[in-house]
Amino acid sequence: MFRRGKRRRTSHLDLFVADSPASRPRLALVVPRHGHKIVERNRLKRRLREGARVELLPRCRNRGVALDVVIRARPQAYEAEARQLWQEIAELAEQLCLHDCS
Repeated sequence: MFRRGKRRRTSHLDLFVADSPASRPRLALVVPRHGHKIVERNRLKRRLREGARVELLPRCRNRGVALDVVIRARPQAYEAEARQLWQEIAELAEQLCLHDCS
């Protein structure tokens, strides 16, 4: 996945994207420890999962784009608010769908 796909970066996230062999978009999350406890990691995973569920996956489905997406949290993501993460996911989703649909 990491070798065959494209990478996009924001200040809090790394996004790896490749065409999906499945007929629907798929999502994976990677939240490294970066020196944080499991409670903080789980909170960040919940925020990212919900942001992708609300922002990324519907855009891909509506435009008929089948992508495999891996969202990797950077160390700065632990200090970010949920709305910042969601906004970054929404911007990335828009870029991906516009680029892949044209």
